[in-house]
Amino acid sequence: MKLSEFKNIISNSNEIRFQLENGEIIPKHFHITEVGLNKKKFIDCGGIIRNESIISFQLWHANDFDHKLNPKTVLEIIDKAEKTIHIENLDIEIEYQESTIGKYNVGFNGLSFVLEAKTTACLAEDNCGIPAEKLKVSLSELQNNSSSCSPESGCC
Repeated sequence: MKLSEFKNIISNSNEIRFQLENGEIIPKHFHITEVGLNKKKFIDCGGIIRNESIISFQLWHANDFDHKLNPKTVLEIIDKAEKTIHIENLDIEIEYQESTIGKYNVGFNGLSFVLEAKTTACLAEDNCGIPAEKLKVSLSELQNNSSSCSPESGCC
């Protein structure tokens, strides 16, 4: 989700809710401890140099159960970040502590922002030598095709 879409959703909301993909709700007393611009320059396994920029929000919750961020406050935090660190309309990544710090893409289900698990992938499959995945078929599942060539068919 781009920053502009996130801001549009919360500007039309009375409260902000986050949940994990499995439906687990992030406690309403969360804090946004960081809003950052993360830039990454790297080379993939195919030798291509890549640049990636993303906006990072870090969510955290403590034992201050009365703390609840409202949409106006979150918009003010984002506005301050836009002005001071010059963040653009980039994709948002959310960091959230579970057993380790997880990094998530952001979706929206109409009620809550959904933290969507990120996965790894080869960025240079065409250069990397990874063979295409072959379709696995059991011989017992193959059907007899009467139009196939056999010695009895007279096609040879």
